[in-house]
Amino acid sequence: MDFAFDARTEELRARLLAFMDEYVYPAEAVAEEQRAELASPWDTPAVVEELKTEARRQGLWNLFLPDAGYGAGLTNLQYAPLAEIAGRSPHLAPVALNCAAPDTGNMEVLAQFGDERQRKQWLEPLLAGEIRSAFAMTEPEVASSDATNVTTLIEREGDEYVITGRKWYISGAMNPDCRIFIVMGKTDPDGPDIRRQQSMVLVPRDTPGVTVRRAMRVFGYEDHSHGGHAEVVFDHARVPVSHLIGEEGGGFAIAQARLGPGRIHHCMRLIGMAERAIELMCRRAVSRTAFGKALAQQGVVHNWIADARVTVEQLRLLVLKTAWLMDTAGNKGAHTEIQAIKIATPRAVVGILDRAIQLHGAGGFSQDLPLAELYAAARTLMIADGPDEVHQRSLARRELKKYL
Repeated sequence: MDFAFDARTEELRARLLAFMDEYVYPAEAVAEEQRAELASPWDTPAVVEELKTEARRQGLWNLFLPDAGYGAGLTNLQYAPLAEIAGRSPHLAPVALNCAAPDTGNMEVLAQFGDERQRKQWLEPLLAGEIRSAFAMTEPEVASSDATNVTTLIEREGDEYVITGRKWYISGAMNPDCRIFIVMGKTDPDGPDIRRQQSMVLVPRDTPGVTVRRAMRVFGYEDHSHGGHAEVVFDHARVPVSHLIGEEGGGFAIAQARLGPGRIHHCMRLIGMAERAIELMCRRAVSRTAFGKALAQQGVVHNWIADARVTVEQLRLLVLKTAWLMDTAGNKGAHTEIQAIKIATPRAVVGILDRAIQLHGAGGFSQDLPLAELYAAARTLMIADGPDEVHQRSLARRELKKYL
């Protein structure tokens, strides 16, 4: 395993770091000011579109897609340090680079499983950043940590599918630019194989019977930058049979294929969030005095900063190993490592952010600093893309199997 950055990665890192300093960080406050003046809080601030234009001009666009026909053609190992940099401003930079979830996963699904017509109609405008999308799997009435539990029905009637069900925490669905849902439901609810009961269909937002009911908050935040997290009702919504992605019964397998890269992308960005927290901790420590000496001279602060640095270095190596394995052995070959980073990274970064908030006192959970919002984002990732306990269960079973 050689984790040294190759020439292309180094060149992209340098450009992206400059882009963050010159455009993204200054735009954070501007975006909040502009949002306050918008007719709807879900509209996109003008500065975001300006960032997207500049990122595309600089060639910092669709970096996440390994297929050179659609994206930058980077390996996971090449993309990892770039996603980390973007993670330092997780609510702005990924959107600016057209590398934000859930669009990334949806584009991967369409690129891998969509047919030519589906790619033309939906993938191309997503790649161009002209529209946004949402992935509708999680449901309020069942334990969605087990994807086989989904109760949404996708029933065939002639040349149409009829979709009936209720979803929530559907990321991006509040954004008016969200034009398409990828919906997971059951086409064969009584089938003998519980992992072949589900299918995925494309449902345009303006389909009769589709209602975006309300925004779901996360720790009090509505997460405007990602287009919110919505409750969505499908009341006998009809789409042509041609909107099926892949084959009937293939939904569970597609979901697993989608979530593998998504999990490592989240972990890459989480490391960037932790790095920003450490930077803020250090700046705070050298600029504040308590009980007669600088915070930077307090032993407990030394411990917090040292522990944070050690933790980030450990996490980064595990993420890079996982990226390397995905590139060389495929997602299945990296299954254990993908689960390991999904378990380890969010909880560790939550701890770092918690200490950073503590060091900043009341300001730590104010709107004047990004820490509270970063904390909320990191904490959700202990549940999103599968709660920690599900990954622990699966990983432990794989370990125990060696001894049975």
